[in-house]
Amino acid sequence: MEYMSQEGYDKLVAELHQLEYVEYPKVKEALIEAREKGDLSENFEYHAARREQSRLLGRIRFKQKVLEYARVIDTNRLASDVVGLLTKVDLTNLGNQCQMTYMIVSPHESNLQEKKISIKSPIAQALLGKKVGDIVEVHVPAGVQKFRIDKIQL
Repeated sequence: MEYMSQEGYDKLVAELHQLEYVEYPKVKEALIEAREKGDLSENFEYHAARREQSRLLGRIRFKQKVLEYARVIDTNRLASDVVGLLTKVDLTNLGNQCQMTYMIVSPHESNLQEKKISIKSPIAQALLGKKVGDIVEVHVPAGVQKFRIDKIQL
């Protein structure tokens, strides 16, 4: 089961729709055109279209499987005093006093540019269940870092 926000769920549905009804028909059309050109054994366009078709079908199946097991979380039922899925956390890195804000989301919604980190990441795993003021040690590839939780919000 994969828990996610309504926004993340809607985005996955839109991506699947784009793949199924826009991109896949284009690939099917390219395959038909390539077949009409004759000998398939040496037809580069045909083989390229087949590879693209295979890639798209894999992506479509993956998105369908994710959506099949997806459950949208009602944010009104989440605790706002502890770190959990869909909470926004303000942290201070105690090593360099750098302040940062992250939202903890499902792996399918994670996007570091939007400051959304996966619940399966080392930082999120260390933060889960902690409260404001707690000091958390996180084992990251660069070593061990200490963070202080400054604020938690939904």
